[in-house]
Amino acid sequence: MSDQDAEFEAYFAARSDAMRGTAYLLCGDWHRAEDLVQQTFTKIYLAWRRIQRHGAMDSYTRQTLVRTFLSERRRGWFRHESVGSEPADWDPPAPSHGLADERLVLLEALVKVPPRQRAVLVLRYWEDQSVEQTAALLDCSAGTVKSQAARGLATLRGLLEQERVR
Repeated sequence: MSDQDAEFEAYFAARSDAMRGTAYLLCGDWHRAEDLVQQTFTKIYLAWRRIQRHGAMDSYTRQTLVRTFLSERRRGWFRHESVGSEPADWDPPAPSHGLADERLVLLEALVKVPPRQRAVLVLRYWEDQSVEQTAALLDCSAGTVKSQAARGLATLRGLLEQERVR
């Protein structure tokens, strides 16, 4: 194994779980998140020799992950398909209104936010990126990040309010 392969392997081991969590917040599905992470690290591996500043790897990896997610959404490659239906006698459990339930409701609502707004929300509030860092990752202006964040938060609030009414 070459030194570069060993470096990549160590980087993958250290960062893949964190990237999987971010990918899950972007797409709302653990299997799809795993696919996104695999695609991202494949792209990183192919560019590993060309990447000069390994100190900026987290930012580069995050950018690759988000752009891979947005690119697939634009191409329409990823479709939600039902592989079956719920059994007729299945009765969903009543919410217990605990912290875990609130997190699930939030995650379900986040998946319904448009992809670009969701990407901004995940980067700004989950990954704790600044407006400028988010703009650089998404290749847009700081004003676009601010407006997408405001719209995304408004959408998320509306979805959560609808959920409370139910």
